[in-house]
Amino acid sequence: MTTLSTEEQAIVAAVRDFVDRDVRPVVRELEHADVYPEALIERMKELGVFGLAVPEPWGEAPVSMPCYALVTAELARGWMSLAGAMGGHTVVAKLLVAHGTQEQKDRWLPRMATGEVRATMALTEPGGGSDLQAMTTTARRDGDGYLVDGAKTWITNSRRSTLIALLCKTDPTAEPRSAGMSILLVEHGPGLTVSRDLPKLGYKGVESCELVFTDHRVPASALLGGVEGRGFAQMMKGLETGRIQVAARALGVGQAAFDDALRYAQERESFGRPIWQHQSIGNYLADMATSLTAARQLVLYAAERAETGQRCDMEAGMAKLFASETAMQVALNAVRIHGGYGYSTEFDVERYFRDAPLMIIGEGTNEIQRTVIARQLVERGGTA
Repeated sequence: MTTLSTEEQAIVAAVRDFVDRDVRPVVRELEHADVYPEALIERMKELGVFGLAVPEPWGEAPVSMPCYALVTAELARGWMSLAGAMGGHTVVAKLLVAHGTQEQKDRWLPRMATGEVRATMALTEPGGGSDLQAMTTTARRDGDGYLVDGAKTWITNSRRSTLIALLCKTDPTAEPRSAGMSILLVEHGPGLTVSRDLPKLGYKGVESCELVFTDHRVPASALLGGVEGRGFAQMMKGLETGRIQVAARALGVGQAAFDDALRYAQERESFGRPIWQHQSIGNYLADMATSLTAARQLVLYAAERAETGQRCDMEAGMAKLFASETAMQVALNAVRIHGGYGYSTEFDVERYFRDAPLMIIGEGTNEIQRTVIARQLVERGGTA
């Protein structure tokens, strides 16, 4: 059983209050207009959300991974896009804490903790998808730095982020291919073009863009950790945090959909009684609540393993797989329970149904998660 400290409980409660007071009253209008939530992001900075993974001396004491997951779920319960605005940022912060040079930590972490600097990570390429080892973005040495060429796509927060953790090939001839990958801490400048915001089914408000690098110069000091060839392993470890975060987002979206469905099922009447009393609707609610409870335990289990330093790639994959599939099913059932109103843009359940698919394909598709899980089951000899 995961137990948060008194301070962490207060943090989760503060974010919950922020969601109920400031987010939910305005989210429908902002989301439908696809407007960047500037005021809400500023409030998140004030709450310290962007510094949850930054330890002293650069920030306040970081929260535990279970606390971080629950904060993420609360944000996503209000609007999944807000959780997305801090997801990649946290992964980059953890990459810096774990692998950055002293200079890199001192330069970036204090401003990342306050949200003055926001960070994102750039992995996916237009032709690569989940096959990261097939990437073609390269960084070749040139004097006292690197020249970067290539393209990345579906990079969230890429226009508004100051810092981009770019996974690229510093040795395209290396075998295995992963041995030639490095992470560069890239800033905007000549040779880096940020495309238009890519149109999306859901996940509105925050931008997702294509990045094009053409002889973009990066100083040698931007190489994460100062040693080439370690980027793939560094990023794979970072993605454990990312997958727990995406699982927590799914948990939040599923919870919001369930809450709305449960409330509506008590208010709406047909044939002279509340619709929850009809067996088909009651069964939906029972299944939704059961799956959400199981998803929450999987997310917290993976988060607890990460917090205690145990291997959690399989557990994070399981949490991401189950929570995202649960969110999709719960969102669909919420639409069913609302009937025709579930198809209306005047009710929030249609937004949950549009947001939920992102967690199925984001941070490694669920098909990839199943591959990871199966491989780990064989390597570990089961689930024990």
